[in-house]
Amino acid sequence: MSDYRDLRISVIGAGMGGLACALAFAKKGFKHVDVYETASNLGFVGAGIQLAPNMARVLDRWGCWDSILAEATNIKSSSIREGSSNHELVHVEMPDIEQKYGYPHCTGHRASLAGGLYEGCKKEPNITFHFSTSLAGVKSFGPGKVVFTAQPRNGEAYDVETDVLLGADGIKSVVRTGLLKGLNITADVEDTGQAAYRIMLTRAEMEHDPELLELLDSDCALRWIGEKRHIVAYPISNKTIYNLSTCQPDVNFAAATNATYTTRGSKPAMLKVYGDFHPIVLKMLNMVPEGEVCEWRLRSHKPLDSWILGGVALVGDACHPTLPHLSQGAAMAIEDAAVLAEVVSSAPGGGTDKEALSRALKVYELLRKERTSILVELAAASARTLHLGEGKAKEERDRQFKEAKKGQPIPDKWASPEVQHMIYSYDCVAEAREKFDELYAMLAGEKNDHTNGANGFTNGHANGIAV
Repeated sequence: MSDYRDLRISVIGAGMGGLACALAFAKKGFKHVDVYETASNLGFVGAGIQLAPNMARVLDRWGCWDSILAEATNIKSSSIREGSSNHELVHVEMPDIEQKYGYPHCTGHRASLAGGLYEGCKKEPNITFHFSTSLAGVKSFGPGKVVFTAQPRNGEAYDVETDVLLGADGIKSVVRTGLLKGLNITADVEDTGQAAYRIMLTRAEMEHDPELLELLDSDCALRWIGEKRHIVAYPISNKTIYNLSTCQPDVNFAAATNATYTTRGSKPAMLKVYGDFHPIVLKMLNMVPEGEVCEWRLRSHKPLDSWILGGVALVGDACHPTLPHLSQGAAMAIEDAAVLAEVVSSAPGGGTDKEALSRALKVYELLRKERTSILVELAAASARTLHLGEGKAKEERDRQFKEAKKGQPIPDKWASPEVQHMIYSYDCVAEAREKFDELYAMLAGEKNDHTNGANGFTNGHANGIAV
């Protein structure tokens, strides 16, 4: 019998999802894992990121959680405030997250998470990185071997033959484009109508202001909300940095004729967008140097009919991009990677039967597709609720905030206890191990209704969640 560990695994993209894929497969014993990355190196940038227990559970299995946790802030509460007045609409205490779910809810720097994954990868001799190398296209999705063309920045293109190709190349995924073309379906990238500023203030900038220092030294995640806008803020990097992430209507990108997703922002424009917010917010926005305002375009695409074609699978933002309002984008990509390694290692015959291998990849889709769709919609729903303008709907939302008792649902899905339970208690690896044989048999035709089998399990995690 062939050994699944001899399969060749090729990963396109070395972002969160790509690094997670490489590490997941290496930890399962795969001997040939290659990662192709357009950038010449992994100089990690970015701002803050939330590290939820469901993500930590996976990272801990891979041995890289402790180093990430060492630099993180353990969030013990959340405060949702009216942007204009700083009036607190609700305060959600979260002191027992670790006790409930085995891991705390933390905030950290994106560079810390990506760096932790990369350091884990570098310890694995079976992972090879190919930097300055992009994907030119996929020549064959199977059956048989998958063949794709790699294009070095300063060299001749060459073909690569592999057993499994994982498209972790983000919202602009070249793998997705080829896969959908092969299936003769479309799912164009679409605007969400939203954009974001991401801001990091240092302790040196804040320590002379007692009001700001109190924010930095807290274990609280804040959300200031207003009509069509909000700001999330929390300490990261051992409380040496205060991270602010905004969301507002997309103005600067709306008329763009190209696919640019980031732009140098205007400080006066940023201050104008939030001009009616409380002075404590404006104080922090004013601290951003004029030339260091960057704005991100928040984009998405319609749900895909399929994530799989032959021996090719999509991962993370390539198949289920999400708005950031539930703080689960990176977590979902990391879970995708863990599940992929489980299903491929479980394929009958060790992967030599390519139809069986493709079927195993389809099990990954069944395990992940509905759950990620629920989280994507919850994030979008949270934005719609938080961004309400004056009127009866806003009054009802604020009443629900005010009257919420401990442990009861609140309009902000991220801080709502029942949503936290659905997300944080989830163990993607345990689910994959428990359900693989059943779902594989369904796909192989040994059972008739695979849809009910898969959906019934996932929905069991979402009962009672209003989307």
